[in-house]
Amino acid sequence: MTDPTYLRLGLPPTASPLAVVRAAVRALHPDTRAVRGFRTARKRFYRQMLCAHAARQASGDKPTGLSLPTIS
Repeated sequence: MTDPTYLRLGLPPTASPLAVVRAAVRALHPDTRAVRGFRTARKRFYRQMLCAHAARQASGDKPTGLSLPTIS
């Protein structure tokens, strides 16, 4: 089973690890990214997203179509 937070990033299994990290950074609120005390938690979040991506690539899962809503 893949992490639901990773699924909300809306990335295909063929995405590069750099694309996963970029999407994970964009998923965080700017205030969360600015707090220095959250650095360890942010790094843990990025590692979890990379591990979920690697597991999805290894299992050959198809994209689920889940994505974050766009704000225009």
